Amino acid sequence: MRRRFLTDTLERPDAFANIITRDKSMRLVFQYVEAVAQSRQPVLIKGESGVGKELIARALHTLSNRGGPLVPVNVAGLDDTVFADTLFGHTRGAFTGADKARAGMIEKATNGTLFLDEIGDLSQASQVKLLRLLQEGEYYPLGSDRPRQINARVVVATHQDLEQKQANGEFRKDLYYRLRIHQLEVPPLRERKNDIPLLLDHFLADAAEEMGKTKPTVPKELSVLLENYSFPGNVRELLAMTYDAMSQHKSKMLSMAVFRRALGENVAVHQSGSPLSYFPANQPLPTLQAMGDLLVTEAMQRAGGNQSLASRLLGISQPALSKRLKKLSS
Repeated sequence: MRRRFLTDTLERPDAFANIITRDKSMRLVFQYVEAVAQSRQPVLIKGESGVGKELIARALHTLSNRGGPLVPVNVAGLDDTVFADTLFGHTRGAFTGADKARAGMIEKATNGTLFLDEIGDLSQASQVKLLRLLQEGEYYPLGSDRPRQINARVVVATHQDLEQKQANGEFRKDLYYRLRIHQLEVPPLRERKNDIPLLLDHFLADAAEEMGKTKPTVPKELSVLLENYSFPGNVRELLAMTYDAMSQHKSKMLSMAVFRRALGENVAVHQSGSPLSYFPANQPLPTLQAMGDLLVTEAMQRAGGNQSLASRLLGISQPALSKRLKKLSS
């Protein structure tokens, strides 16, 4: 592990070919994945919704060199009985309607990887079953009194704070410590701004091919606009925006209307929630003139000195911005 991190190299970059990035923090994630890929212990993948946790799980599986498949299971919303039936399977006659035996996902993942997504949503009863599976390495199909051995690597993922959930009594401590033997966190898109142009270009190419259209030219303003957005839905949100824009695309230059509308709607949603305080209550408020000057300065920095881009960020015309800049410099 030390050698990989100190030399900043990847031994199997091909395993991460489906993850579009050039971000340093993502490269550190890749190096950690390579380091723990051969371990038999569980791996906990943390990260916000839409960051690509399943892609990391697939890279882990590829690097593990296991001959079996990767079997993904989203456990969110599964009650205890459905969870047990999904993972462990059942014998014939185990319950009403069980007219034949069915293999569970554990059996289907034999010699491979079992990927349990949204693990933070598991009920307490299901947590007990998962803990026993990890500790004992065995399970019972519903209706059977004969244990079966698990022969699969277990990888789990969540967008929730499991440490906080176990502190609140919502997640078992013993299961939490069992799952976090190997753990990593996928950074959100807002912390990987250099990836936005890469992802946009990739999604545009895919969308153009799928819709039988020519890939459009991207206006310079668009990258600045997107890099100044927080992307609460992360990569998945950018994908949705891009496909929507491509579906409405008609000219050589990609229209920014869809992106402006999507970003504008999201800003409105954030503003309608609980109010945010940007100013300490025990400090005097700045004047409108001072705030305006600060906004203009920040917009110019984010736009790299381009007045056209800065005016779009501020929502004012370019002549109005030029007038404010002249006052600032005088």
